[in-house]
Amino acid sequence: MRAGKLQSRIQIERLQLAVADNGTSRSVWLPVLMTRAEVKEASADEFVLNQIAGDKNRVAFLIRWPSQPITTSDRITYAGKAWNIVGLSEIGRRRGLEIRAEAVG
Repeated sequence: MRAGKLQSRIQIERLQLAVADNGTSRSVWLPVLMTRAEVKEASADEFVLNQIAGDKNRVAFLIRWPSQPITTSDRITYAGKAWNIVGLSEIGRRRGLEIRAEAVG
């Protein structure tokens, strides 16, 4: 994985329960990891399949192997937009991680 291609900054967030001083609780997205990534838009074939299936915008984020475990219950914040993680693939032997995501809303 070439460092020159990791030009975008992304933040991995995890949903956690926060308790206020008065005892009420609510779910909030808290940052877990901020890292650089290569962002790959959907290919032409994926774009056509997504339009037929009615799916949302899809993107693949390529990052170096993370220091924190990442799961599909986490989400990514990139360019002011939230992205739900729908798939994870290891690149090499823990060289990197491909994170497939779709735009929220």
